[in-house]
Amino acid sequence: MKPETGKASEIEPAIITDGDMRVSVLNYGAITQGWWYKDVPLILGFEDPNEYLADTRYLGAIVGRVANRISGATFELDGASFELNANEGKNTLHGGDDGLSKQFWEFEQIAQNEALLSYVSRDGESGFPGEIRFEVRICLQGSRLVYSVAAQPDRPTPISIAQHNYYTLGAAEGVDQHTLKLNSNRYLDIDDQGIPSGRVLATNKNGLDFSTPNMIGSVPDGIDHYFCFDHDRGPKAPVAELTSPSGTALTVYSDQPGAQVYSGYELKKPRRTSRGVCIEPSGYPNAPNISSFPSIIYTPENPYRQELILEVSKE
Repeated sequence: MKPETGKASEIEPAIITDGDMRVSVLNYGAITQGWWYKDVPLILGFEDPNEYLADTRYLGAIVGRVANRISGATFELDGASFELNANEGKNTLHGGDDGLSKQFWEFEQIAQNEALLSYVSRDGESGFPGEIRFEVRICLQGSRLVYSVAAQPDRPTPISIAQHNYYTLGAAEGVDQHTLKLNSNRYLDIDDQGIPSGRVLATNKNGLDFSTPNMIGSVPDGIDHYFCFDHDRGPKAPVAELTSPSGTALTVYSDQPGAQVYSGYELKKPRRTSRGVCIEPSGYPNAPNISSFPSIIYTPENPYRQELILEVSKE
């Protein structure tokens, strides 16, 4: 991919800090390259920023325009059919080959603890309709890392963004022994390509119950499912809690209806299997093709907003 005239063409890192917290942000893919608490690495990342150019696992990236999968790389909107870039078999994953994670963003460090990234996605990018102006604000606030995402479209179009960190919480040996608790008792049924069927299933009948703390390694085939959050959760209720055997804990707060949880079981060298776990709050996957799912269509009058809050503590 070649950057537009006047756009950055080299990956540039910037460091934001607040007390014991430090984050490295890249202008490529709005990637969080590293996140440290008292010098303990909390996520997976490449030391050499240029390695992200060949990364196929979206380490630390902002993914979209539509996170997760769209079946058949197509959808209909207002009577028109849109053919998308198929980058995972016949389907579209994380916005296609020209998704947000593959773009150079404008970058501004607006304070010691805050960075602002922006990108204009042109009409037709990866086949999606409409031009969208994206902004991602990344801010450290004491023990919290906050991602605030805004997207202003010029016409109705699907938008669903996810932040794709692989959390380790300092555990070099992997996350199988980490405990996970989700504010969820339902998940989306999927086919062998990871595409939702439209059915919503109970977690306690299918070995995916994390409504009480459970070890990630308790799911023998690995986790790669979208969990639907409790509709009745309070505005200050966490949606996920991840705890390492050492006692380092991550509490996740989100305004999204659910999250894809991926235990990293397909990571390739140099990233060992199940070394990190993704918790990706976003809209329902394949929502443009399943009318029963909450809509992810946004308009000029109803632009997209998301806030993700990650809070670290040590037991």
